[in-house]
Amino acid sequence: MTTETFDVGILRAQFPILDRTLHGYPMAYLDSAATAQKPRRVIEATRAFYETSNANINRGAYKLCQEATEAYEGARATVAAHLNAAHPNEIVFVRGTTEAMNLLAHSLGQGLGPGDEILLTHMEHHANIVPWQLVAERIGVTIRVVPVTEDGRLNLEAYRNMLGPRTRIVSVTHVSNALGTVNPVCEIARDARSAGAIVVVDGAQAAPHLKVDVQALGADFYAFSGHKTYGPTGIGAFYGQRALLEELPPYQSGGDMIARVSFEKTTFKAAPQRFEAGTPNIAGAVGLGEALRFLAETGMDAISAHECELAELARKKLAVVPGVRFYGTAPERAGIVSFTVQGVHPHDLATILDRRGVAIRAGHHCCQPLWERFGIPATARASFGLYNTHQEVEALVEGVSYARELFT
Repeated sequence: MTTETFDVGILRAQFPILDRTLHGYPMAYLDSAATAQKPRRVIEATRAFYETSNANINRGAYKLCQEATEAYEGARATVAAHLNAAHPNEIVFVRGTTEAMNLLAHSLGQGLGPGDEILLTHMEHHANIVPWQLVAERIGVTIRVVPVTEDGRLNLEAYRNMLGPRTRIVSVTHVSNALGTVNPVCEIARDARSAGAIVVVDGAQAAPHLKVDVQALGADFYAFSGHKTYGPTGIGAFYGQRALLEELPPYQSGGDMIARVSFEKTTFKAAPQRFEAGTPNIAGAVGLGEALRFLAETGMDAISAHECELAELARKKLAVVPGVRFYGTAPERAGIVSFTVQGVHPHDLATILDRRGVAIRAGHHCCQPLWERFGIPATARASFGLYNTHQEVEALVEGVSYARELFT
């Protein structure tokens, strides 16, 4: 589907939940950055697995087990295609981006020592801060933070000056979940690798909305979540360069990740199985694979163009409302609009909008250090998905105008 043939009406018809009303209003769901709604084909694919092919993978010679294993590994291949990984074995299934970051911090952290440095940025989600902090506390690693400019861009000059001989890991978000900023990952990765550092990318807000090519980006590791990518909850994946995956120690143990166990010594399978201990979320992987095929058929370029158009329309119309201030005005942005309204607390605004059928997110968006940098506790955030419409933007703007009038 191209931008010329992108038909939001046809797409919306594939999402059963979008027929709902909230408080008597047609629902305008503007919180896809938190979790995206699911097309009928994803729901049906997950149900069909349980109804026709449910069995544990890799552990039986019978046909049902073989079908389940084929479905699970087929989903792995679909994830690899979505990220343009060189091989399906570079894809590890996890519960989501948060588990991926914890896994990578734990396993990569075992190769660090006191005085080594990890570079993060001011715009990181807590899931890309706290796991590294735990490593730093345990080992004595230093965390350094790349600053953010007033318009929500990374200060790349400061970043380059911070890279040094003790920099071991650079972990950065591809798209800020709070600002919508699209970071220049290619440039960040190139500079990091020139300094000998490993590059970890939080792709939770990019994989559902942008065409992602991990080989072109130069990322060593790249993680995303299924539930933000129109797939089920409790499933996600990360890409790792094959050579690096083979060097990483396991994160959890037991089940199918072992090669041989004795009381004297245990050996582990090669990646990716080494990182998938226990029975995985097989049905979730099947649903994720179906969601990614849906995105591929729709077209990532068309999706991105549609969402960015809606975000720009929302900014243009909200800018007319007295007291509105935007956060994240960098030139390269995704379909996220964070803002405050003078005199209206973001939580009050979200409640008022909800009563008018408009669902947005309000709070710190798991980015407390970022909002401390801007001197505010919270923002309202409207985030757009492929199914959103101009009419829903109008509903948002009308609701914000109404809230502003109530409080003035």
